[in-house]
Amino acid sequence: MPKASEVKKGTAIEFNSRVLVVKDIVRSVPQGRAGGSLYRMRLYDVVTGSKVDETFKDSDMLKLADLIRRESMFSYIDGEEYVFMDNEDYTPYNLNKEAISEEILFVNEETQGVHVIVIDGAPVGLDLPSSVELVVEETDPSIKGASASARSKPARLSTGLIIQVPEHISTGDRIRINTAEQKFMGRAEK
Repeated sequence: MPKASEVKKGTAIEFNSRVLVVKDIVRSVPQGRAGGSLYRMRLYDVVTGSKVDETFKDSDMLKLADLIRRESMFSYIDGEEYVFMDNEDYTPYNLNKEAISEEILFVNEETQGVHVIVIDGAPVGLDLPSSVELVVEETDPSIKGASASARSKPARLSTGLIIQVPEHISTGDRIRINTAEQKFMGRAEK
């Protein structure tokens, strides 16, 4: 069982007889208090999809939920659900659009390394690779001679995600994005 300080985003834990997936963690160190940090976590109930906010001390022991990660590919959209296909046995996993609204901005039909999180046979979320490659669909014209470390500009990617990119990037470029920080990493290898 890990301590609260060791838990990362995307981890599934059992808490108050519910299975919750960690979506966001904010660490704070209260002033004038002996002891460690506090970890405020935004969690999602995998059964109901409801948001839960909990605060843990860094030394609190959390129980990991029994889950399986299945490598999958995005297949198609069916109404309010995104359908992913298991890479090994072709099992379809339907995930509600709202449950994966943040993650789906990094995924298209070509994205490799996406895992569907399955708990008790039911798909409950996505585990993204550390970086993905997407195409810039719209951005201001590139500036010739702009250095890679110069100012940045917003770019809309093929999935609808908007991130800041260096001025030398232009529409149609394929770029790498860090999924955890939502940051530009560089041009993708051809």
